[in-house]
Amino acid sequence: MPTQTNQQKNIFVFKNYIVILRYYNIEIMGATKTDHFTDQQNQIATIAKALGHPARIAIIEHLLKVNSCICNDIVDELPLAQSTVSQHLKELKNAGLIKGSIEGNSICYCIDEKTIDVLKEYFSNISSIVINQKCC
Repeated sequence: MPTQTNQQKNIFVFKNYIVILRYYNIEIMGATKTDHFTDQQNQIATIAKALGHPARIAIIEHLLKVNSCICNDIVDELPLAQSTVSQHLKELKNAGLIKGSIEGNSICYCIDEKTIDVLKEYFSNISSIVINQKCC
């Protein structure tokens, strides 16, 4: 077995050190912070995150006006590229805010009423509590 110089050993040790750090970080972050919250809290946070971009709000508002449409209709309405609109639609769909049905070669998108009901109930509960509170 050939012997290694100090410089070669340092590089070898440095590479192992990097691997150890990456492994260590994975272990620390292995249990996500979302595990510490209720399913409802995680669901509301996911929905809120999806609504946290003005383009997605514009897409929701457009779908409210037209009831349902395909991606190209939204592209014609917004100053965004088709790929960008598709990504925003994906995020909204993953959050459950919209649903899509296949019509020919396209997907027709519309608002998912179930998720809107979840938001309505959540904010209704908050509203009734805040109205009854006497805060500062």
